[in-house]
Amino acid sequence: MNPEHSPPADPKGGSLPASLPAQAPLLVFTTLPDTASAEQLAQHLVEQRLAACVSMQAPCHSIYRWQGALEQGSEVPLIIKTTHARYPALEAAILARHPYELPELIAVPIVAGLPSYLEWLSANISSCESGA
Repeated sequence: MNPEHSPPADPKGGSLPASLPAQAPLLVFTTLPDTASAEQLAQHLVEQRLAACVSMQAPCHSIYRWQGALEQGSEVPLIIKTTHARYPALEAAILARHPYELPELIAVPIVAGLPSYLEWLSANISSCESGA
């Protein structure tokens, strides 16, 4: 969403089901207005071990309704791989650095995947928690 058209972010943050195990893998989706801001956010999330990997997608054209009017704009989607335990810190980092006042921020559990990849994902998130 265009930052000029965005209301203030929800100060309470998001919520995830408490039933998910701490190391449950998640895909988190967000969009940014341009490649530079998307790359900066992706780099920060991986450097801080809030995400094991961030896949920056090709720019897309978003169409949405805002304040009763149809809006359009170019955005760069990010697909972020993290864990349930790291989601609160990831959400806070995105909200602190995202140029939109109300960024798209959607997390979905990964219910299946290549076991060795999911182990790698967890190891690259949890190593920050063990001091590595």
